[in-house]
Amino acid sequence: LENLQPEIKQLAERLRYEVSVRGKQLGWSEKVARFHFKKNLRRIITELYVRDNCHPFKATLLMWVQIPMWVCVSLALRNCSVGAVDSEVQEQFSAGGVLWFPDLTAPDSTWILPVALGLVNLLIVEIFSSQKLEVSRFQKLATNFFRVVSVVMIPVAATVPSSMALYWLSSSFVGLSHNLLLRSPTFRRLWCIPRTKSESDTPY
Repeated sequence: LENLQPEIKQLAERLRYEVSVRGKQLGWSEKVARFHFKKNLRRIITELYVRDNCHPFKATLLMWVQIPMWVCVSLALRNCSVGAVDSEVQEQFSAGGVLWFPDLTAPDSTWILPVALGLVNLLIVEIFSSQKLEVSRFQKLATNFFRVVSVVMIPVAATVPSSMALYWLSSSFVGLSHNLLLRSPTFRRLWCIPRTKSESDTPY
């Protein structure tokens, strides 16, 4: 998508000129000319997405699987921790923790898991935002929204069973690992990911 932007910009300039010439020939108003420009630009961009097999919707496909799965696993862990499933399962959870959280059914009183969760989520947001060269107003708002969510998750994680906080932290840590791995030029070349303008030879 990033590599297509210069070509889209070039084609948009050419289309703007062609629509302007055609509009003068047919006596189009500015509103009609703008309509034809936007309509044809959408068609051109769609053709480019098909040609390079990189429709933006594909980037969201994983999210539509990941979010319901995250919610379902979180609810399942809560049910196992508070005895909504089986008291025997709850007993296993109450003795199944490690280190400073031996009881997975109780919230983490040390706040280590919640704070670690907030920090990892903030790191993911900052790594993602640092990849953008040109940031739109919507992207700025979305970045700030996710920063707030990352901070709000700290007190939330401190009130839920440790099993849920541990799962959330593990899930976020895997996401952070993916983000860091996908910034590696060696990894990107290994998997034939094309070089982009925002890519750095020293990403870390």
